[in-house]
Amino acid sequence: MLKVHSIESLGTFDGPGVRMVIFVQGCNFKCLYCANPDTIKRTGASKLHSYDELIKLARSQRPFFGKKGGITVSGGEPLLQAAALTPFFKMLKAENFNTCIDTNGSLLTDDVKELLQYTDLVLLDIKEIDKPTHKTITGTSNKNTLQFASYLQTQNIPVWIRYVLVPGHTDSEEHLHRLGNFLKGMSNVQKIEIQPYHKLGIHKYEALGWKYQLEGTPQNTPEQLKKAHDIFKQYIKEVVIN
Repeated sequence: MLKVHSIESLGTFDGPGVRMVIFVQGCNFKCLYCANPDTIKRTGASKLHSYDELIKLARSQRPFFGKKGGITVSGGEPLLQAAALTPFFKMLKAENFNTCIDTNGSLLTDDVKELLQYTDLVLLDIKEIDKPTHKTITGTSNKNTLQFASYLQTQNIPVWIRYVLVPGHTDSEEHLHRLGNFLKGMSNVQKIEIQPYHKLGIHKYEALGWKYQLEGTPQNTPEQLKKAHDIFKQYIKEVVIN
């Protein structure tokens, strides 16, 4: 059984092709710009879904997946439910579904390592390469995330890096270069996705009774996005702005 917050059909932003995206409940980060704050609390609104129920839903959507699409588990933080996800991913791989996990990479337990054996692609959200800035943004260290990235390299597991560009917080040119240098020797890193900062989830904070901490932060200018793109392009072959 998986503790699921919601399920998106025909998603096109969470991995290759058209995908069924399962958002699980519970996260160990509390990012200042989180677009899904209602998925953070492990006791938040959610529903337990059986593997058979989810597989049946995946089969029904399969005609839309084409050659590249499949199933992505996002959140929240999927690796908090690694032990429960592994049997589900085994079932998916038995039916030749493409599997993908969108994670902050903060956990690397035996359960996580087993789950990764049945994972075709990892969308790794590196919030910041600078430790103090990462602590400010997420409330925790980036040590485990960087170790997770290195582990993926040793296992040659395909990775797309996701990076949210927040003006005044995660757009330091020095930090972007440092992240590029960290990633440049990793042959398993297929691309970097720059995700522009947005405020689409603010209404969720209001509903939760939480104060949105980045109220005065502006959205990215085209020039800021291009600058980040050009910096990353010096280190990684494919860089896209989502």
